[in-house]
Amino acid sequence: MMREKQSYAILDKFRVFAAVLVVAIHTSPLLSYSESADFFFTRILGRIAVPFFFMVTGQFAVAGFLSTKKQFYDVLQYVKKIALLYGIAILIYLPVGIYAGQYEKLGVWECVRMLVFDGTFYHLWYFPACIIGVLLVYGMGQFMRMPQMLAAAGALYVVGLFGDSYYGLVEEVPVVADFYGILFQICSYTRNGVFLAPVFLLLGAWIAGRPKRFANGNVRLLSLILLLSFLAMTEEAFLLRHFKLQRHDSMYVALLPVMYFLYEALLACGMLVSGKKQKRRRNTQVLARLLRTASTWVYILHPAIIVVVRGAAKVVKAESLLVENSLVHYLAVLAISLPVAFVIAVVLNAWKQEPFRRGRAWIELDRGALAANVGLLRSLLPPSCKLMPAVKADAYGHGALLMARELQKLDVDAFCVASVEEGAMLRKKGVKGEILVLGYTHPQQFGLLCRYHLIQTVIDHHYAVQLNHFGRKIHVHIGVDTGMHRLGERSENLDQIAAVYRMKNLVVDGVYTHLCVSDTDGRRDKQYTKTQAGALYQLVDALKAQGLPCPKVHLQASYGVLNYPDLAGDYARVGIALYGVLSTKEDTEKWDGLQPVLSLKARVATVKTLYQGESAGYGLQFTAKKDMKIAVLAIGYADGLPRALSQGVGHVLLHGQAAPIIGRICMDQTLVDISSVGKVRAGDVAVLIGYSGERQISACDLAEQSGTITNEILSRMGARLERMVVGV
Repeated sequence: MMREKQSYAILDKFRVFAAVLVVAIHTSPLLSYSESADFFFTRILGRIAVPFFFMVTGQFAVAGFLSTKKQFYDVLQYVKKIALLYGIAILIYLPVGIYAGQYEKLGVWECVRMLVFDGTFYHLWYFPACIIGVLLVYGMGQFMRMPQMLAAAGALYVVGLFGDSYYGLVEEVPVVADFYGILFQICSYTRNGVFLAPVFLLLGAWIAGRPKRFANGNVRLLSLILLLSFLAMTEEAFLLRHFKLQRHDSMYVALLPVMYFLYEALLACGMLVSGKKQKRRRNTQVLARLLRTASTWVYILHPAIIVVVRGAAKVVKAESLLVENSLVHYLAVLAISLPVAFVIAVVLNAWKQEPFRRGRAWIELDRGALAANVGLLRSLLPPSCKLMPAVKADAYGHGALLMARELQKLDVDAFCVASVEEGAMLRKKGVKGEILVLGYTHPQQFGLLCRYHLIQTVIDHHYAVQLNHFGRKIHVHIGVDTGMHRLGERSENLDQIAAVYRMKNLVVDGVYTHLCVSDTDGRRDKQYTKTQAGALYQLVDALKAQGLPCPKVHLQASYGVLNYPDLAGDYARVGIALYGVLSTKEDTEKWDGLQPVLSLKARVATVKTLYQGESAGYGLQFTAKKDMKIAVLAIGYADGLPRALSQGVGHVLLHGQAAPIIGRICMDQTLVDISSVGKVRAGDVAVLIGYSGERQISACDLAEQSGTITNEILSRMGARLERMVVGV
């Protein structure tokens, strides 16, 4: 079964188109032919460009900042990045501004206003607007939920509207006119980081935080709604122009639905494209980075190119063609701006290029798939239930640190691990938020719990006594055995559990249990699951009756969230589902919204001819029945590839074709039959989990062929495999 996978490549392409629209705004391409046509092109169609940039920032940056105050460091890092670009742009245009006399007789406040709101050159207002907008939205996020933030940002947008396109309606109202008069002494326009940016940043962040509602068959519906919204904005703009109400023309009422449905339409188209092309798993990361960087530099450089074109036209006496003909002027500016921007993007990409890490065998982790899975799982739970991802066992082989960092960008601030060592490693690497140790910690390691601010599971009353005797405050969650009979104090032992609360060195932050048959839907198992949940909540009620609080109560893991979302709780300890698969292929196919995060790939080390009658590999277990081509892959069972896949049980993908595994899988190498694949060379990439061409091998396939579950396949991926996050 082929599941759709979100592609964001279309957003990167649209960035360039948006940058081209910005160039049009500042060159008026159709003015030589029709003032109305130019107004439509530049003041209506062109006005989608900057809000689109803000929405992309909202989806891929702001969404990660709207978590806790502990994320402020990430906000500052992002602001520093934008400020650096702004500073470079200021230096580029400083000579032009000085030559034009733009900075003459400026007072201190005028300089501040120019730097903070208006931009030091006419197009540079975007950078301080982005900085102010991001900080304002982050501040809102510390005491508001998304609906309240959207309402507040919408109110600011309305204030901005009456200082922009609708100013003519209020300029004759004394009190309101006085208000805007004061406002325009602070900032020259309302299209800035206070009134324009926040609502579009939040729309992007909101879209990022939920499953995609529109896809496939809904693309036509989206396109129709987008068209109607755009027609409404067009009529709105021309009416405002006709009645001369506009002080400026950056903000329209209909711009909000236009941008929302445009963005949704782009994402839906991206899913359609991914359904056809992502199966080939082409490596588009470099192209995406080039497009993003190039669009930024088109935006920054095009006014300088305008100056260059005008100057060159004057020198060669071609002003009537290159300047006075607005369309030719526009095309000339684009003809220079685009190549220059792409050259800069290529140079910067080469300069920032990471060390090569795909030399032997490696794991790629799809950032977009992880975000989609987080959104899906959250959509199944009430807002009060937070995700507490299980990043134990190196995040099921995905890389605990990499996954924790990516999850923090998605507003996740609680994690659970199996051991104190796993928790300490995350803390040493800067992972914030709550970290719950689910398993046993030896008394000699209790100091690590305090040093790294970890929460320990109380696995029974006797263990609580040991923790208390350590003599230092330790935060704990009480494990409750409701029927799995693994770790936890029995739920019926109310006195022993209540006694934990009275231990002076233990701070009880929560109680939890583990559902042991929530992965099946048999009548008996459903009843058992409900019995477990009932036992936990009966215990919680009994504790509360004694005046013993239960700050956090949780019982859900991956299967519980999918099959029993109504049980909820304060946390959901999602594990395997977060990574886009379930334990079996059958289960995974029931939830086709999940997107696999991990791909496993390896290089072809060498290609050989195996002649008829010759044997290969340990034990000479494979003998060629005819002349054949084989490839040696640089991966083996030490990397987590199950030996059970030997002797043709499993296969890999090369150039979109299946290549059966022959002989026994070795510790470091694997032999495959490439007789039917075509031309294969040393250095080619073989896919062991993931897509190649139109074909896919899933972790579920490997588990099924090996007689195990995907959890085991993934968690046994070797430490020597390079792991890298890909995608946007």
